Amino acid sequence: METSTTWRPPLLWRFLLALSRVVIFPFCRLRVTGQVPAELRTGPIILAANHISPSDPIIMVAACHKAGLAPRIMMTGGLFDAPIVGAAMRACEHIRVDRGTAQVADALPAAAQALKDGATVLVYPEGRIGLDPWMWPERGKTGVARMATLTGAPVVPVAQWGAHAVLPYEAPKNIGRALLRALLHRPRVAVNFGDPVDLTSLTGTPGAQAMQATRLIMAGIDTALAPLRADEMEMPRYVDTSRPHDTSRVRPRP
Repeated sequence: METSTTWRPPLLWRFLLALSRVVIFPFCRLRVTGQVPAELRTGPIILAANHISPSDPIIMVAACHKAGLAPRIMMTGGLFDAPIVGAAMRACEHIRVDRGTAQVADALPAAAQALKDGATVLVYPEGRIGLDPWMWPERGKTGVARMATLTGAPVVPVAQWGAHAVLPYEAPKNIGRALLRALLHRPRVAVNFGDPVDLTSLTGTPGAQAMQATRLIMAGIDTALAPLRADEMEMPRYVDTSRPHDTSRVRPRP
C-alpha cells in the first residue's frame, strides 16, 4: 500500500492522550505489555481491541500513549453530536460510526483514507460491549478485515482486562457509586498488544476471505487476552451484575 502522507496527531489529541493517564490514575492501576513492532510504526496500523466496559476508550487511550501510539479512533456517532465532546472528536480527527443508519457505510472509506494517510486506527471489531457470559470476545464484524484488504495495513490485536471493574455495563447509570468504588479499590487493568495477525493465506471469494480474516483477528485477540486472565479463564473474578448475557454471538474457542 502506498501512503500519501504520514499523519500527525493534532495538538489537542496529543494533549488529551497525555491527560488520559492522569485522569485514570486515581481509578485503576494500568499495566501495559507487548508492543507494536518497530518496523510497523512508520506506517499505518489497525489496532483491533476487545470491548468489555464503557471505560474501555479512555483506558485504551492511556495504554496507547504509554506505548507511544496516537490512534484515530472509530467512535459511535452520538459522541460527535454532543456540543463540546463532538467538537473535540472532530478536532482530534476521530472517525464517526453511525451504527444502525444509512450512514454507517461511510465509516469504512473514512477509516481506509485515514490508513492511507499513514494513521493508526483503533477499532472494536465486536461493534459493541461484548455480552459473552464468560467475557471472551464475541464474533467480530467484517469491517476490520475489509479495512485491511482495502489498505494492506497490518492488524495488531489488543486485549484488555479489568476495565469492567472500573465502570460497569450500566454506566452512566449509578456512575457516581461505580467511580467511588474504583477510587477506593483501584482495580488492576491490563492491556496487552499482541502479535500482528497473519492474513496472507486467505482463500475463496472476497466475502469468504473477510470471514476468514475476521476469525483470525478475533483469535488473535483471544491469544493476547489469555495471559491477562490466566487465573480467570472460565469465569471473571469480578462479575458485573448489570451486564446482560447474550449467547447469540458466542464464538467457539479451543
